[in-house]
Amino acid sequence: MALFGAMMVITSKNPVYSVLWLILTFFAISGHYILLNAQFLAVVNIIVYAGAIMVLFLFVIMLMNLNQTIEPKKNRWLKFAGAISGGCLLLVLVAALRNTEIKSQTAMVNTGDIGLIKNLGKELFSTYVVPFEISSILFLSAMVGAVVIGKKDS
Repeated sequence: MALFGAMMVITSKNPVYSVLWLILTFFAISGHYILLNAQFLAVVNIIVYAGAIMVLFLFVIMLMNLNQTIEPKKNRWLKFAGAISGGCLLLVLVAALRNTEIKSQTAMVNTGDIGLIKNLGKELFSTYVVPFEISSILFLSAMVGAVVIGKKDS
């Protein structure tokens, strides 16, 4: 389902349909995370990516009002150069991953405590509590800065 959704993202002519297929792909990837016993990543993927970011993408695409009539025609040589560069990237990836030893590594599916939220929270609020609090202060200052910059002068 993830591969089919990803192919539909690429091949869809309408950008709105492409975003909707991307949301389906994110849900399929969240299913993979659940199968790998990483529930927190699955929930964050659905909430952050499929929820918030895709809504923003959809909002921007609808604001841009993309039409076929106003889109400039692409040169045939530009399409050919894009296909050649994509093929070269595929060859580089295949060459880089050819000699990896994935067969000897096995994943612990539905066993172990690696991806559980309880363990993540325990580590986050005991070992990494100071960097966590510093990052929350950084995010708070960024929000205040965004409000100050975006505020109209009256």
